[in-house]
Amino acid sequence: MNLEDSYDDNYFMKKALQEAEMALEKGEVPVGAVIVIDNRVIARGHNLTETLNDVTAHAEMQAITAAANFLGGKYLKNCTLYVTLEPCQMCAGALYWSQISNIVYGARDEDRGCIKLNTKLHPKTVMKGGIMAEEASNLLKQFFIQKRNLN
Repeated sequence: MNLEDSYDDNYFMKKALQEAEMALEKGEVPVGAVIVIDNRVIARGHNLTETLNDVTAHAEMQAITAAANFLGGKYLKNCTLYVTLEPCQMCAGALYWSQISNIVYGARDEDRGCIKLNTKLHPKTVMKGGIMAEEASNLLKQFFIQKRNLN
């Protein structure tokens, strides 16, 4: 058994959390994402909506574009997205069209997440959540506490 065989959801979610921390350092909502194929991270992204002045610059969108460029095609079959927050409706729609195989998220987004809004994913996409949810949630809480204290 090689080292890659021992990777698990927590390992890759830690990578996504590192991306979320980069977003936090930039004053962005701390959401991070990585896309993995064959136990290899092929794409990374974090929220850049403020930096790019672009409402579509969510972590998932950044990672989807990077993964498609890496693979040389628009479909992300056999890939897994690890994202620190449940995808929103926009990102879930993009993930649908990418035909990504798996979505693993940390914290639930009770208000704007794709689950509450009943956003359909591709029929072959498997989604699971709650992986390192407390760590992801704490980053978000930290961001919003800092934001309130600045205003």
